[in-house]
Amino acid sequence: MAFYHPILFRLDAERAHSLTIAALAAWGKAGMPLAPNVPRLATRVAGIEFSNPIGLAAGVDKDGRAIAGFFGLGFGSVEIGTLTPLAQPGNPKPRIFRLPADRAVINRLGFNNGGLDAALSRACSTANKGSGGKGVLGINVGANKDATDRTADYVHGVTRAAPHADYITINISSPNTPGLRDLQHGAALRDLLAACTAMKSDTPIFLKVAPDLEPADIDDIARAALDNRIDALIVNNTTISRPGLRSAQAKETGGLSGAPLAPLARQRLADFRKATGAAIPLISVGGMDSGTEAYARLRAGASLVQLYTALVYEGPGLPARILRELDALLTRDGFASVADAVGVDAR
Repeated sequence: MAFYHPILFRLDAERAHSLTIAALAAWGKAGMPLAPNVPRLATRVAGIEFSNPIGLAAGVDKDGRAIAGFFGLGFGSVEIGTLTPLAQPGNPKPRIFRLPADRAVINRLGFNNGGLDAALSRACSTANKGSGGKGVLGINVGANKDATDRTADYVHGVTRAAPHADYITINISSPNTPGLRDLQHGAALRDLLAACTAMKSDTPIFLKVAPDLEPADIDDIARAALDNRIDALIVNNTTISRPGLRSAQAKETGGLSGAPLAPLARQRLADFRKATGAAIPLISVGGMDSGTEAYARLRAGASLVQLYTALVYEGPGLPARILRELDALLTRDGFASVADAVGVDAR
């Protein structure tokens, strides 16, 4: 995907996205100034110090090519990946579709990436360069499409990524790898989490789940996460539902992200807040496009938020704008810190 510009929107979506990553990579290497630091927005989650609660979701910079550039835009955290043990091409092209009338995107990329080792090497040389060492780096790991033992792929990812990441995300929520979401259920989920947490050393592990869940699934995931001491839940990935879309490409197969996902994302945040008894930090993703929306998610129980698709339509100034708006809202309501606002509307 690519930051909004009329010229970029004339290009194929995936080509535009690649050009955007290349530009941000170059910008990051140049050491451009950061967005202003706002001390009130600093927060601590899962033992990690975040300069602010606004994160870049996985899927934007899959291979960790523009980490410093994204920190330079103002993100408090950048999550690269999803990375698989072996490089894989993903699904056939075209596989990214803009839905401008809905301010949304459908993708069916399928974990296309250059492999875990290549990205880790790149991350080691560039991570935090653009943030004065204060940016939080997340590494999102997955399984190869043709893996005979997907749990082994996740264990490999956690083990290899742990020395290089501030946190690791286990992604079992993509709709674009056949059978992957089956790992969200029952014994498969518990076995996966037990195997991964046994290998994590001191690096926090987050679990990313799908929005397309039944109430029983939510309760089961919450219990498994708590039982295995997962450090945070990322709620959620793209959806296979199609809520009232108007764009011509609305029927394309894949995961939907962007503005239409916001109502479902808010509901799942509330669901997991209730299911976990607020005993585990929640990171809200889906339809995040303003400081007002970020503030509402924090008040509803999210400790952090992440965004992705809104960048396509709002442009590279969006993170800094969200930070300014969020700071103003906290000031207006008399909160001294982000943590003070978390969950005030869910108590």
